[in-house]
Amino acid sequence: MLHRCTSNFDLEILSKENMEQIRLIKRDDISEAFVDTADTIIELTQYGLEHHCKGHTYVIKKEDKYIGFILLGEALRWESDPQEMKNVPFYRLMGFVIDQRYRNNGIGGTVLEKVIELIYEEFGVRPIACGVHKDNIAAERFYLRHGFRKTAVMEKEDVYYLRYPDRSNDFL
Repeated sequence: MLHRCTSNFDLEILSKENMEQIRLIKRDDISEAFVDTADTIIELTQYGLEHHCKGHTYVIKKEDKYIGFILLGEALRWESDPQEMKNVPFYRLMGFVIDQRYRNNGIGGTVLEKVIELIYEEFGVRPIACGVHKDNIAAERFYLRHGFRKTAVMEKEDVYYLRYPDRSNDFL
């Protein structure tokens, strides 16, 4: 399925046809400690499909080039999840990568907001959690600008960030 976006890029759901392309995305400057590899995201996507989890992994395409990917899907419970999320269904954001040649021009923020909108439309509105490596200051600033709140909860080296929908009181 292809979603055309006004910012000159398209979103495709990860498939066998585009899977190999995400392995070619240039991300040498991002440590695997900061963001999962394409192979890890492919494995997580396959697990989600096999277990009928809500959500998708989207591949970001600009013109004829694959320039990124993002997974936003139903969160499986982890022991390290913040206490406030223990009894609430939520989505987990993982593996968000934009090719280093296409960063710092607004694509990431537009992609994030569009993917959230698509997931909310298809599967319903829920809070979103993501982990950001404690040393990834650029990602911290990005998520704070996009409505995420930093928590004191950690999962190994990652700090949890939470974003509640506009109707946040529905989830408390």
